[in-house]
Amino acid sequence: MKNISFLLLGIFFGIIMFKSEAASYFRIYEMFQFKSFHMYGIMGTALALGITGIYFIKQFDIKSFGGNSIAFQDKDKSFPRAIFGGIIFGLGWALSGLCPGPMFTMMGAGYLPVVIVFFSALAGTFCYGVIRDKLPH
Repeated sequence: MKNISFLLLGIFFGIIMFKSEAASYFRIYEMFQFKSFHMYGIMGTALALGITGIYFIKQFDIKSFGGNSIAFQDKDKSFPRAIFGGIIFGLGWALSGLCPGPMFTMMGAGYLPVVIVFFSALAGTFCYGVIRDKLPH
């Protein structure tokens, strides 16, 4: 039953992404050209909601759906790693017009060319897994 609730929550999230045009290639293209505030507004709202949610989880010791305590780990202090990863992620996002959330939303909406982006993301993840031990973590 718990898995079905997560599936329904994911479908609801996908509908919100699609209706808000957060999964629109043209909105993402406008964002990268600094022509529209639309995507920055969506991301800023998500950031504000995330910060507020974490505050309430910590303040009131809110439990997970399974009844377990939610523990937060200290953030990684490796700034160059975050910058390098962000650049790679941003380049992929700018080239394909999709990040992982909208990628699944667009596939669910029936945009078949996104399947190429999906398999490219899988290939990139696989390549990272192969060379992970050789990278300076």
